[in-house]
Amino acid sequence: MKSQSRIKLTFNFNDPNLTPDERDEQALRLIAELKDVDEVETVNRVLDPNPPEGNKALGGILVGLLTAEANAENAKRLFGFLGDRLGGKSIELEVEANGKKLKVKVQSREELEVAIKSAQDFVAESA
Repeated sequence: MKSQSRIKLTFNFNDPNLTPDERDEQALRLIAELKDVDEVETVNRVLDPNPPEGNKALGGILVGLLTAEANAENAKRLFGFLGDRLGGKSIELEVEANGKKLKVKVQSREELEVAIKSAQDFVAESA
């Protein structure tokens, strides 16, 4: 019996036209939405391993970053959800499956659709 493989997604909201607070707000919104998605097993903020001296505002959390984990079998539905939520946003997306990583940067809905297709193919090939 094949064990269920997991995929790890890392999102970086990096639009240079947004303030750090606005980028973080986008990340927080996506976290709240992902927590309601059955396909997602975990979703978390990314802690800064080297927070600046005297940092109080975000308590050592990297602004605009989050990670999520899902079962690889649910990847297609999860990527469909992400396509609906992230279209038009400037982000970096890293997908990790079976020890391999795919990293893409998108700045438009069209680039996101291509990236999601690439991510789906990547997960399927890594299985």
